[in-house]
Amino acid sequence: MSTETQNKSIKFIVTRQKDQESKPYKEEFEIPYRPNMNVIGALMEVQRNPVNIKGEKTTPVTWESNCLEEVCGACSMVINGKPRQACTALVDKLEQPIRIEPMSTFPVVRDVVIDRGRMFDSLKRVKAWIPIDGTYDLGPGPRMAESKRQWAYELSKCMTCGVCLEACPNVSEKTNFMGPAPLSQVRLFNAHPTGEMNQEERLDTIMQDGGLEGCGNSQNCVMSCPKGIPLTTSIAALNKDTTKQLFKKWLGM
Repeated sequence: MSTETQNKSIKFIVTRQKDQESKPYKEEFEIPYRPNMNVIGALMEVQRNPVNIKGEKTTPVTWESNCLEEVCGACSMVINGKPRQACTALVDKLEQPIRIEPMSTFPVVRDVVIDRGRMFDSLKRVKAWIPIDGTYDLGPGPRMAESKRQWAYELSKCMTCGVCLEACPNVSEKTNFMGPAPLSQVRLFNAHPTGEMNQEERLDTIMQDGGLEGCGNSQNCVMSCPKGIPLTTSIAALNKDTTKQLFKKWLGM
């Protein structure tokens, strides 16, 4: 490591919160620079030596992480004003001081740890799973056409990170809009040869309050998704599907 690199440091301003009832406050940290460090690595340095920039001993910053490969979705936070995964946020590409905040769409548990219960409740509501009996071997399942499998695979990349909900201006504590991720999962499971058994039920659910009508088509979700999932394409397709279902009901079909 060169002398210049050894003398470099990284400055962080972290928005912290002791618990759900406490008021948020900001705390600044400075750690030695290391090439190719990501935000998680920097937070680990603070964890090893929890001393703020004033030289005061403090509590380690609390965050969530698991895979460190942008697969699990656990390390979502707002970094320099943008919701993203901390594991792929490289310090070398971030403007300093690096500002770290929890995602505001979800209740804060502590520091940048948030409660994603809102999103998981929506996934339960739309039955985002394949309802099969796993108590005995059913044999090979029905085959899916390759053309359908290719785009369905893109939707299956969702890691429930919550970034799209954070980026969406229509998802907030003042609304009950379920957001882009659960809606896209409706399209995914309705496309599955077995999952389509519950297609009408899922479409009925998203036609209710908090469903499709809450989307303002801002496009923020598709631009922020770490996995590049075509969320707005899914929402457009669901608008078409729900319209068809509505007409069928009117016609008594």
